[in-house]
Amino acid sequence: MKIGFVGLGNMGHGMAKNLLKAGHSLAVYNRTRAKSESLQPQGARVAETPREAARGAEVLFTMLADDHAVEEVAFGDTGLIAGLEKGAIHVSSSTISVALSERLAEAHAQAGQGYVAAPVFGRPDAAEAKQLWVLAAGAKAHVERCRPLLEAVGRGLSVLGEKPSAANVVKLSGNFLIASVMEALSESFALTRKAGIEPQTFLEVFQNVFAKSPIFERYAGLIASGKFEPAGFALRLGLKDMRLVLEAAGGTEVPMPLASLLRDHFVEGVARGLGDKDWAALGTLAAQRAGLEKP
Repeated sequence: MKIGFVGLGNMGHGMAKNLLKAGHSLAVYNRTRAKSESLQPQGARVAETPREAARGAEVLFTMLADDHAVEEVAFGDTGLIAGLEKGAIHVSSSTISVALSERLAEAHAQAGQGYVAAPVFGRPDAAEAKQLWVLAAGAKAHVERCRPLLEAVGRGLSVLGEKPSAANVVKLSGNFLIASVMEALSESFALTRKAGIEPQTFLEVFQNVFAKSPIFERYAGLIASGKFEPAGFALRLGLKDMRLVLEAAGGTEVPMPLASLLRDHFVEGVARGLGDKDWAALGTLAAQRAGLEKP
């Protein structure tokens, strides 16, 4: 299948590689051209603009950091909407707001194009190893047409209906769950450390008694070690996601006081210069609030 791929950061690069491995033809675009060129040995064609990456593509993926980045590549004369042909499908794997997802669905419909929201759960190493869990929502025919591609980048797929933004709601809810557990882990590690218990000791208890998910076991390990670089998912992006969670909650009149607390903790982290560290650096903030040195 002829595919365009826009956004070759920590997550997108691994996803694009797996699509190439599955035998698909890719035209790739990234703001930093060197990241696009790194896929040329695997057979990717480097595009100069999102519009060029979209030209001739049957399906185009985007995997970008936030709403602003997606808006920049989607709209305008050099945007992907201008480049996609009628009947082509945009698969948005970025974690974006519900409002932007709905705006994209409308814009593509007006252009005679398809739109599938397909955000993913997993870190960069999972993207590289084809271990992402993919969410998908959109018109049934569009989702089924994209299914082989979505299965090529992950270990599993959840289809969430025909309204694309449903996938974004589930993704934001999942990220809120992860952030909430990280906050609880961070506070637990701070308490046990201040009581004189080594982080590795508490980590072993957590792994043997509580850990049922590799996601939470991984974050517990990061908090215990204090190793938050390189960031698999930056703390400033965690702040973005908590803001999106609260925006979605406000739109449906759902009170989420813990999400408000987490947003404030992420704001504190960015203010303290931790924005580019892994979002598990919540552990550093909890330790500092407890009067402990940085882990």
